[in-house]
Amino acid sequence: MLGAIDWVFWILLVARVVVVFAALLLSVLLAIWIERKVIADMQTRIGPNRAGPAGVLITLADGIKLFFKEGVIPAAASRPVFVIAPILSLVPAFLAFAVIPFGTGVTLFGHPVPFQLADLDIGILWILAMGSLAVYGVVLAGWSSGSNYPLLGAIRSSAQMISYEVGMSLGLIAVLLYSGGIAMSEVVEVQARHFDVTGLGWLPKWNVFFQLPAFLIYFIAAVAETQRPPFDLPEAETELVAGYHTEYSGIKFAMFYLAEYVHTITVSAVGVTLFLGGWRGPMFDFLPWLWPLVWFLLKLLIVIFVLVWIRATLPRFRYDRLMNFGWKVLIPFGLLWILITAAYVQLPQTYSDLRAALIIVSGTLAVVLLVSPLFVGPPRGVLDEGAAPTTREP
Repeated sequence: MLGAIDWVFWILLVARVVVVFAALLLSVLLAIWIERKVIADMQTRIGPNRAGPAGVLITLADGIKLFFKEGVIPAAASRPVFVIAPILSLVPAFLAFAVIPFGTGVTLFGHPVPFQLADLDIGILWILAMGSLAVYGVVLAGWSSGSNYPLLGAIRSSAQMISYEVGMSLGLIAVLLYSGGIAMSEVVEVQARHFDVTGLGWLPKWNVFFQLPAFLIYFIAAVAETQRPPFDLPEAETELVAGYHTEYSGIKFAMFYLAEYVHTITVSAVGVTLFLGGWRGPMFDFLPWLWPLVWFLLKLLIVIFVLVWIRATLPRFRYDRLMNFGWKVLIPFGLLWILITAAYVQLPQTYSDLRAALIIVSGTLAVVLLVSPLFVGPPRGVLDEGAAPTTREP
């Protein structure tokens, strides 16, 4: 039988899970409202302004509408899989956030309450595993609909998600090599140090300064893996109607929509944790537990704003160019940066700093010369072998 102290521990644990779950739901509502409002301002439109102050409750109104809307299941659909598929997309999106630290924590009733659900030693692997599980929801949704169009959309969506998840993993491997750990809290702790530039010893040693290529690889792959513009081919292909969730309506469609935005918030939080110092920032004596949470949320808001900015600015990719960029540009460049990072970390331990620097520079140049033909296409006007020449009619 559990004692009083054990009951307090479990109550605090359950309360922490409920609070994080509710905060994620609230953050999705705010993120969608911010996206609509910011894009409207960029396009000189009014945007949401009816439901609530400044239209902030518009997403809640949409959710209530979808909740009470009739959920239609096609006659040819596989009913059990059709119902389970949205859940398989939504649950991993929530579970991935469990390992992200968003503050230092507080002490309640004599128990420390960290602002992190689980500090796993394999935090990054957990996030990658949850991202991989989300692919199953997409594939099963398209297959179980009983229609060719959702099936084609599911195949192309899963191909895009798997391809760019490889690129995302390469960006994460580079920053983990540099940080020397795979637990999220360890990476945040490494970025607590400072470096001195022209006598300014207060500059933070965030990984984005030393691992900028890895940050760009991760950021591009994260945008593509969450299927946001300009990589939103799964939901925007006219020949596929609406992609893998064409046959979904009501609350089941809302679950796919919710999973997409929760996944977007999660990958943004991972980027903040691994590259932007996580919850670290200037601290004050007043409410010391509050300021780490404020800095984390502020950084997260900036990253989400950049994602919205990209959506309002860049045109959509063509599918073949999207896949070519992922496999022929992003992945080779990620492998190259891993080699450079590993050399930077390991060679100074074996050789002197000067000799290690010469080896790194010469090796980098050699690898760039070897892989440069992969990034250079055929000259303009040169036809592929076997292609018929085009003629212009008078």
